[in-house]
Amino acid sequence: MIEFEYWQLLLFPLFFGLGWAAARIDIRHLVKESRSLPRSYFQGLNFLLNEQPDRAIESFVEAVKVDPETIELHFALGGLFRRRGETERAIRMHQNLIEREGLDPELKLQALTELGQDYLKAGLLDRAEDVFDKLRDSEIAEEAKRNLLEIYQLEKEWAKAIALASELPDVASHREVAEYYCELAAAEMRSARLDLAAAHLQTALERNRKCVRASLLQGDILIQQDRAAEAIEAWQRIEQQDPPYLALVAQRLLDAFRRLDGRERGLLLLRGYLENYHSLDLLDVVFQLVLEADGPEAAYRLVRDELKRNPTLLGFDKLLEARLLVAPPESRPDLDLAKGIVQGYTRRLARYRCDNCGFKARQFYWRCPACGGWETYSPKRTEEFDLTP
Repeated sequence: MIEFEYWQLLLFPLFFGLGWAAARIDIRHLVKESRSLPRSYFQGLNFLLNEQPDRAIESFVEAVKVDPETIELHFALGGLFRRRGETERAIRMHQNLIEREGLDPELKLQALTELGQDYLKAGLLDRAEDVFDKLRDSEIAEEAKRNLLEIYQLEKEWAKAIALASELPDVASHREVAEYYCELAAAEMRSARLDLAAAHLQTALERNRKCVRASLLQGDILIQQDRAAEAIEAWQRIEQQDPPYLALVAQRLLDAFRRLDGRERGLLLLRGYLENYHSLDLLDVVFQLVLEADGPEAAYRLVRDELKRNPTLLGFDKLLEARLLVAPPESRPDLDLAKGIVQGYTRRLARYRCDNCGFKARQFYWRCPACGGWETYSPKRTEEFDLTP
């Protein structure tokens, strides 16, 4: 048992007194600091708390005029200006910090980074690139390289993006690098340099064997070279890569089978895809084929059976279209009216949606124009996407 001495009781008042003295010193220091701050600083805080950002900014600007040594307030104001789209004011704020004599090196690096972000927000990509390029060998090299990578993508400097990605193994995935090679291939295809394009696509597949876009573009090149059978093989490879993307090549497959006079083989293949990987785009193409091969009644039955399996408003619109082909003349005005009403709703549903940010678009994008994510768009339309379990 630990022995207790009565004299130890004398230590408690001593410890209490020391704690009280320390607290008093801290309080005095805090009061002294608060008194040194301009009144407009506290007014700005009050406006911020009351969700009045315009008046808060005015107060903070006044505070900076009264006490130009408030470095953190400069940074806060610059960030506020940039978020509000007032990039010129943000640029001036951060330039003033950079030009200040005797500024701590770490703060100068921070100011340079903020200035680069200002230029990026303002769309002054060449100036932003110059700033971040200067920071590539600094303590914030990784952040600078991330920003440079974004700039290269915005400028479509894909060769630079590929080179920089090798310095950021944890930032740029193989999927993104494969997309850079696809972008290079697409540019070569527009210039009719198909051999160079094919080489880029082969590299893309080496970086990411599941790169759907590379297979899709390979098929496009083969079609341009009148090699329809090989193009079909390239597009069929998508089933092993990511089956839902078959919807993007359904029309291409149909056209290629027509070139080969192999409509029946094409119909068999596409009906199999539709059975296993439901898609409204696939349904539309198979509907065309059945209509050509077997007539309106067979096309109507196809759509009706598919709608039973996968009920959607977009599918119902296609059913009305098929029904109009087989309906007696006296029923067509009513069907036309119903189809017009349904189409008013389906226009909002026939869109693609980014899995990352939710941005919707009528056309399919490999890179989201809103958030910049690669391969974030589902190949399904919005209604199908919402119904997917």
